[in-house]
Amino acid sequence: MFKIRSLVTALALASSVSVASAWETLPTEAPAPADNATTAAKVELGQMLYHDPRLSSTGTVSCSSCHNTMLGGEDNRPNSMGVNGQTGGRSAPTVWNAAFNAVQFWDGRAPSLEAQAAGPVTNPIEMGMKSWDDVVARLQSIEGYQKAFEQAFGKEAISKDTATKAIAAYERTLITPNSPYDKYVSGDKSALSAQQVRGMEKVAELGCTNCHSGPAFNGPGMFQKFPAIPNGYWEAQYHFSKDKGLAEVSKNQADEHLFKVPTLRNIALTAPYFHNGSVKTLDKAVTLMAKLQLGKDLTKEEVADIVAFLEGLTGEFPKQKMPVLPATPGSTFN
Repeated sequence: MFKIRSLVTALALASSVSVASAWETLPTEAPAPADNATTAAKVELGQMLYHDPRLSSTGTVSCSSCHNTMLGGEDNRPNSMGVNGQTGGRSAPTVWNAAFNAVQFWDGRAPSLEAQAAGPVTNPIEMGMKSWDDVVARLQSIEGYQKAFEQAFGKEAISKDTATKAIAAYERTLITPNSPYDKYVSGDKSALSAQQVRGMEKVAELGCTNCHSGPAFNGPGMFQKFPAIPNGYWEAQYHFSKDKGLAEVSKNQADEHLFKVPTLRNIALTAPYFHNGSVKTLDKAVTLMAKLQLGKDLTKEEVADIVAFLEGLTGEFPKQKMPVLPATPGSTFN
């Protein structure tokens, strides 16, 4: 680490953006790293792996269990459920538009989608496989995956590296452009209602886009302390400070309560809110963010306007055909 530590320092210098540069439309394609160009074969393989519960120890949990691409890209639970009904301490972030995050996970511990894809599979609370060697052995035993990996990576053997690259390639296709907001910024002034425009102006006035900046409203790679302003009343209700954020990984006291700035795209679909999933509604989340991050008390009308604007960030979801997973006739992994 610690690369994340240096990243926090560097990105802190870019923590302020002008309102004029804040309104950007979402790209329709995500850039891929030099060592993992996006190809149709990789995306097809990655989609299979993403939806295959056999990558878990019990054969019951897949990536899509917690990051559902038929919904808002997460599971609408306060805390996601892994193998044997176990739950962690954080709410699953959305996979939609995750390709535009500079770092992954709430604590930003993964610098790429490839690195992120490797973690949950062997996490004992999430997918529960003992090691990636066990995952590779399982994949190698399935004839359909042997063929799919060869089509995607040539004669290269099935491995942790190729599996995570395929999953990441698929995730880079999970983009939701053309929201009412995007259409408005592109010149269609009828795409947002008068209330949504008021909310958009209030978001700029309050300074929300100082953190939620960029086309994905995620301040790409930025970390922010949450809550920034201590409040015993709200802490007693929502326990925000129980989680130390980046410090859980870095073990550095200066990193306590630092979290990756989450995207506001499709936020109307991703309740409950915040890292611990403790807030059930979007209007309450807006009220709390204004109070705990900006020291502002908003009126009901202002909250309603901002919520209306945020609802205008719901984009168009790409049409997907669910994959047919390679079969294992006459055998079981349990």
